[in-house]
Amino acid sequence: MKFIEVTVSTTTEAQELVADIMWNYTNYGVAISDVNDVAELVNDRKSTWDYIDEAVLKELNRKVTLVKAYVALDIADETCRRIEEDLSALRKNSAGVFDVGSLETVRRVVDGDDWIEIWRKHFRPIELGKVVVCPAWIEHQEKPGQVKVLIDSNMAFGTGEHETTSMVVELLQNYVSPEGTVVDVGTGSGILGIAAAKLGAKKVVMTDIDYVAVKTAKHNCEMNGVADRCEVDLNNLLDEKQVKAPLLLANITADVLLVLARTVEPHVEKGGVAVLSGIIRSRETEVAQAYGALGFRTVERREKGEWVALAMRKE
Repeated sequence: MKFIEVTVSTTTEAQELVADIMWNYTNYGVAISDVNDVAELVNDRKSTWDYIDEAVLKELNRKVTLVKAYVALDIADETCRRIEEDLSALRKNSAGVFDVGSLETVRRVVDGDDWIEIWRKHFRPIELGKVVVCPAWIEHQEKPGQVKVLIDSNMAFGTGEHETTSMVVELLQNYVSPEGTVVDVGTGSGILGIAAAKLGAKKVVMTDIDYVAVKTAKHNCEMNGVADRCEVDLNNLLDEKQVKAPLLLANITADVLLVLARTVEPHVEKGGVAVLSGIIRSRETEVAQAYGALGFRTVERREKGEWVALAMRKE
């Protein structure tokens, strides 16, 4: 199967915002090639490498980060048009705040197998507190006290590399209660719910509106041996769910979190915690106030790059 690979030239500061835009228009994968990662690798290995391609060094001087998305061939023109509209809005909204780079967009046709292999080469084990997120195709021995979450996903968002995901994985470790229930809204690849189950949650209810995400999350639950404790539903978030839990996880976006606030509140037990992520820093106060009006109080906060995650306790 062939795809259109869409490449956007940006900066380290803006790469996650560009990637977030791309994820709105594809279920087939987004990849980031950060120039700073390459520079770090070159500097670490300079003393041991016999040869470094001069072309690579020239690219480092350009300070360009590339974000790539893969879209279906038949809808590529319309998808690219919408991506470019959102990139224009990003440039306008970030003016005078941070540099987004050229935002130049390039397209090419690729075979599906090619980008899947590239994606797999870049995905590596990630240690997030007690949790190590590991690609299913890589042998990795967790350290004493760690739990390993295996992820075998080419399409559904959620590998632990994105700041919004990693912050939730780190925060949930402070609030998972053994034998308790956890709700994971917008589960994606299932990484958050699976981590909660591996950390001792008795039951995890995972929902998503994307068929591919639900299928992938179910597969990952089975692969991690927690399918008997994880219920994965194709639901419009929490519609028709009567579950009430001491811990709710929602790694979505600020806009969706605001819309969902009154829906989320009844599903969190009194004294329970909602971990909210996917919040761009400029929207933090708005989200905190909306949930504060419903009786939630911020008890812990994380910040990475342009993103914020909040752990809010229901009083």
